[in-house]
Amino acid sequence: MSFEMFSAAHYAALLAAAVVFAWIVLQRRKLRVPSVNRTFRWVTASVLIACEVALQASYLIEGEWSYGSLPLQLCSLTLLLAAALLMTCSKRLYDIVFFLGILGALQALITPNLGQGFPHFRYFHFFIAHIGIIAAGLFVIAVERYRPTYKSVRNAWIWLHILAVPAAAVNYMTGYTNFMFLARKPGTASLLDMLAPWPWYILQLEVVVIALCLLLLWVVALVRRIKG
Repeated sequence: MSFEMFSAAHYAALLAAAVVFAWIVLQRRKLRVPSVNRTFRWVTASVLIACEVALQASYLIEGEWSYGSLPLQLCSLTLLLAAALLMTCSKRLYDIVFFLGILGALQALITPNLGQGFPHFRYFHFFIAHIGIIAAGLFVIAVERYRPTYKSVRNAWIWLHILAVPAAAVNYMTGYTNFMFLARKPGTASLLDMLAPWPWYILQLEVVVIALCLLLLWVVALVRRIKG
């Protein structure tokens, strides 16, 4: 079955995401216990890596592997970085996963660029992977007590452009890939439909990304102020 946005299958996935995110916030103190913390980080990292391995394996098994299968979409890149963050607790990765991971995966959850619906493998892979990315970003805030700053926003913005270099290069060399939607807008409905045609929407995205990062930063600051 083809995937339909805002269908029962879509709402079910969003509900599962909400449950996972609420659980992390409610269990944040328990997740700070060293043994529990280590278990959660490594299990979640393993799930993220398994998602990418399983996806690549499915391309090979179905004879569909091509340059377009490379993990160069923003969410594919932040998925791997989120796994690395959870395994290493590297503070250098916090900014990337928190801002780029959460914002990219959140848009993917709301407007999925997905062809196959429930119960296809791609349906489960898509939502598990994107829920896992946001879970990792939420974990560093709620459990590890990461405190983003304006410098964090700047770092995330710089890293976005660094990650875009190989994506744009492969798009140019192949002529048909669309990593990070730099070559054209996605074929399914998305927030990009509200922006100008290519290539002008790429320039508009520069402003949108900064605005969304600042909004996320202010939300964290507001929550901290409410908690006192």
